[in-house]
Amino acid sequence: MKPAERRIAHLDMDAFYASVELLRHPELRGRPVAIGGYGDPSRRGVVTTANYEARAFGVRSAMPMRRAAQLCPQCVFLPVDFDEYRRLSRLFKRAIASITDQIEDRGIDEVYLDLGAVPGVERARGLELAREIKRRVREATGLSCSIGLAPNKLLAKIASDLEKPDGLTLIEPQDIPARIWPLPARRINGIGPKADERLARLGIRTIGELASADPDLLCAHFGQRTGRWMHEAAHGRDERPVVTYSEPVSRSRETTFDRDLHPRHDWHELAGTLASLCRQVAADLRSRGYAGRTIGVKLRFDDFRIVTRDLSIAAPTADEREIRKAAFECLARVQPQRRIRLIGVRVAGLAPRSASAAPRDATPDAVKPRAAGAGASDADSGAGFTPSLFD
Repeated sequence: MKPAERRIAHLDMDAFYASVELLRHPELRGRPVAIGGYGDPSRRGVVTTANYEARAFGVRSAMPMRRAAQLCPQCVFLPVDFDEYRRLSRLFKRAIASITDQIEDRGIDEVYLDLGAVPGVERARGLELAREIKRRVREATGLSCSIGLAPNKLLAKIASDLEKPDGLTLIEPQDIPARIWPLPARRINGIGPKADERLARLGIRTIGELASADPDLLCAHFGQRTGRWMHEAAHGRDERPVVTYSEPVSRSRETTFDRDLHPRHDWHELAGTLASLCRQVAADLRSRGYAGRTIGVKLRFDDFRIVTRDLSIAAPTADEREIRKAAFECLARVQPQRRIRLIGVRVAGLAPRSASAAPRDATPDAVKPRAAGAGASDADSGAGFTPSLFD
């Protein structure tokens, strides 16, 4: 391999949360295990991840815990432990950093690596180096990972999923017709369920069919930018660089209730939960040195319909009281017609906080909706949030 050639790796930890739990519970190896919520399928919650034994029964992430228990009655359910997952995430990324600093962090369990300038990458087209990375990750964490090697990020991402778990897959441009084109079109990162359905209505189900489609047809149905991108991606073309640093876009927190809440009768619980989420988001922002201008609220109703409301304030903030005030103003703009299953808060439009712009310390008041006229704003009291349907 010539030194100037690109060699991009996508590293994905195998069933990360479940694998971390199996380190602590080795007696569960070989048994189906799912991680989510409180680890109790009789309570409200969704599966965060499942090991490969559970996936064989159809258990998938984002699936309701009750549904997972129906599909796999023998499945062992465990609660999430994000502190431990973050600790192992730092360990595996530190192990990778001993080989290269060209790392694009894509979340708690995956990264892109630009290996083009790493000594030894020319041996076996990068496979020897990839094996060394896998060895160091396992040595540091006790966990396995899968790596896809390719000339670009798009192909590397697809390749890392082809031989899971503990896989190592190399895709070269000449391999695309035999190994990439037979795959479903949705395997291209960026083609989601809705786009996949629209492609299917056009008779396009595989990446190969997408590659042979008329670009003008794709542009007519998806717009010029997306249509051209789909056609290029299907041919394995992708010039995006590995981005080693980027500013965060937003911070958010959300929670699913154990039972669906009535927006009027359960107002105290609903308001208290929203205030608690605002407190957590504010703490997240302050600990990371950021502030944001756009505050939003997300609601999921008992029919799984999602509604969001946002507003922008004059200056970026990480102050809990300002975030809470804006969040309740957003909530007051919603007229729900059903019970509420989930609530979340998000702060976007982030920018680094300067020392002069640091907000005052927020010592939160007791979170109780006050009666209007007793010093409460309309947002705090929930005015405009109780539709006649619930009277």
